[in-house]
Amino acid sequence: QVQLVESGGGLVQPGGSLRLSCAASGFTLDHYAIAWFRQAPGKEREGVPCISSSIDGSTDYADSVKGRFTISRDNAKNTVYLQMNSLKPEDTAVYYCAADSLGNTRCTFRSWQYDSWGQGTQVTVSS
Repeated sequence: QVQLVESGGGLVQPGGSLRLSCAASGFTLDHYAIAWFRQAPGKEREGVPCISSSIDGSTDYADSVKGRFTISRDNAKNTVYLQMNSLKPEDTAVYYCAADSLGNTRCTFRSWQYDSWGQGTQVTVSS
């Protein structure tokens, strides 16, 4: 059974950092495109960063997080990480990781590409 479990969310002050984790079970993460999405109250879900399968290896970042967020993958732990630095109040949202097990090796920010989703973890940036 394919399962994704996010962790690492919490409350942080503006300018602070958090590292989110997305642990996979039932499949091998580096075979698939993985993305982090976020959704704030009253807003649409948006892609944040994504990482393609190891066949492709590319990453992509939304303009709003470039230079502040970094996505990485630890194949030994079957886990994808999202390092978030210089956090801003507008980064407040529920963050989800998603996996594409349908065979697309290149990641995108199209949510319909992804067929497996985690339950989400809340990130709140506030003083």
